[in-house]
Amino acid sequence: MKPATIDRLRAAAALALLPLLAVTACGSGGTDGTAAVGAQAPAAPADDPVAGVRKVDAVAALLPASVRKEGTLRVGSSIGSPPGAYYPDGTDKAPAGQDIDLADAVAKVLGVKLERQDASFETILPALGSGKYDVGTGNFGVTTERLKTIDFVTYINDGQGFAVKKGNTALGGKVDDLTRLCGLTIGTGAGTTFEATLTARKGVCAEAGKKPYEVKVYSENAATLTALQQGRVDVVMSTINGLRHQAAQPAARTVFLGEYHRLDVGFAFKKGSPLTPAFQAAVDRLIEDGTYARILKKWGTTASAIEASKINPPEHR
Repeated sequence: MKPATIDRLRAAAALALLPLLAVTACGSGGTDGTAAVGAQAPAAPADDPVAGVRKVDAVAALLPASVRKEGTLRVGSSIGSPPGAYYPDGTDKAPAGQDIDLADAVAKVLGVKLERQDASFETILPALGSGKYDVGTGNFGVTTERLKTIDFVTYINDGQGFAVKKGNTALGGKVDDLTRLCGLTIGTGAGTTFEATLTARKGVCAEAGKKPYEVKVYSENAATLTALQQGRVDVVMSTINGLRHQAAQPAARTVFLGEYHRLDVGFAFKKGSPLTPAFQAAVDRLIEDGTYARILKKWGTTASAIEASKINPPEHR
């Protein structure tokens, strides 16, 4: 077989893996860094720090009486990629991830059940205002703009970062100034803080006398990664934890370019929601009893730990 043909087959196999890489667990598919095309995503880590969590009456008492009576909360949940939330065993099975474990642990402390409804990331915050969901999860960063219409209860500190295809040396390291992206095409998620940041700062290139960058948005992480590997975008902007995890998967062939901007991340609620004090107290309880640390250790996100939950903290500057 000719070398060019072999290269084309290898490239096709790698691209076939991309949707799986967007939903892999914390380990690679094999010792040599490869995985069989069409293989199932690896199972989530086996340990279950949520199993031993029990209801705390003093915290549950902070819920509105109607919620305590009903005993159920409707959660709009964006299931994207590890380590936040993903499907390790297919969409017909339960999701897993850091956000899933934290939400389930909070629910146990509060003595309620979660009615989780999958939803695309960009639709969840507007739906909170309409009353479709009681709470939203999906690695929602706290921003000044969002605080105008949304209440947040923080549970981690994550943020924004960049990654490129392995072997791409055009950027040459960490992106700490958006002018370094001038003339490039950037892929990111629809309705995210990344899209908002890139759109708001698009004029920096013209101010620097450089060619502007182009932004392409995608509704799924797998589509963004595929675009990167196919050369339709030069760089991707996403969560620090997500990009770091992705770069650790050899078959993804990406390189994490470091942190650009840190953001508090939290459970999202409609403005004025009476649920926020109870959720804050529940997160703090999990921090105090060690469950929180065990969940973050399970998903490899210990560096994003917070010391205490906050309601509506100002955006980091």
